[in-house]
Amino acid sequence: MFSSCGLRAVLKSAGGVFRESSALYTAVSARASTCSGSGLLSGPAVSKGSFAVAPPVRHYARVAKKKKTGPESQLGDLLPTMLKMDYAAVPLVQSTDDLVKRLLSLELASHREKLQLKKEQLIAKVQRDENDRNSVEVQVAILTARIRNYQEHLQKHHKDKANKRRMLMAIDRRKKLLKNLRLVRFDTFERVCEQLGITYTFPPEYYRRATRRWLAKKEFCIKVFKAVQKQKAEQKMKQRSGTTETEAKASEAQTQ
Repeated sequence: MFSSCGLRAVLKSAGGVFRESSALYTAVSARASTCSGSGLLSGPAVSKGSFAVAPPVRHYARVAKKKKTGPESQLGDLLPTMLKMDYAAVPLVQSTDDLVKRLLSLELASHREKLQLKKEQLIAKVQRDENDRNSVEVQVAILTARIRNYQEHLQKHHKDKANKRRMLMAIDRRKKLLKNLRLVRFDTFERVCEQLGITYTFPPEYYRRATRRWLAKKEFCIKVFKAVQKQKAEQKMKQRSGTTETEAKASEAQTQ
C-alpha cells in the first residue's frame, strides 16, 4: 500500500516537471522566433534539447589603423650604392666585381657604419681644414649627429630612460659649445647653425620653480621695495624744502 502511494506521488511530480519544461520550451522558442523575425538575429535559430540557441552575431572587420609616420631619418639621404667609409678611398674597389661592391656598400652595412659616415659628412661641412678634428665646430657636428640618432631611437622606444639621459647630456654640452662660439666668433656660429640646421634658442633668464611660497615672498619683497623708494623720495623732498627755506632766510638777511 505504501509502495503504490509513493509511486503515484513520483508520477505526479514527474508529470508536473514535464509540463513546466514543455511550457519553458514553448516560451523560449516563441521569443527566438520573434527576435529572428524582428531582425535582431541573423539566420534561423538552432534548437538543442529543450532550449533554442541563437546563432552567433556576425562581427564585421574593423578599419585598419594608419601607421604614424614620424619625421624622416637623418640617414635617409645615404644612398645604398655608396661605399663604406673604410673602403671609399681604396681605388681597387672600383674595378672589383658587382657582388663585392654590394658587400662593401651601405646596402648591407650596419646602423653604426651608416652613422659614422653621416658624422663624417657633417664634419666636412663645418671643419676649418682637412686635418681639423678637435675644433668647436667639429664637436658640435659630432654631437648633432649623436642627438638626432637618440631622437630617432626614442621615437620607437620612448621608455628608454638611459638613452634619454644621454641625449639630454649631449644637448646641454652642445648648448655650452654654441654659447661660447657665439660670444667669441659670431660669424662662425651663424655658419655652423646654418650648415647643420640647428635652431639656437636663448635660455630663460630665471630657472627657479614658481611655488606659492616663492610668489608670496616675491610679492612681499616688492611691497618693501616700493615702501623704501617712497620713504627715500619723501626724504629728498624734505631736504629740498629745507634747502629752499635756508636760502630764503639767507636772502632775507642779506636784504636787511
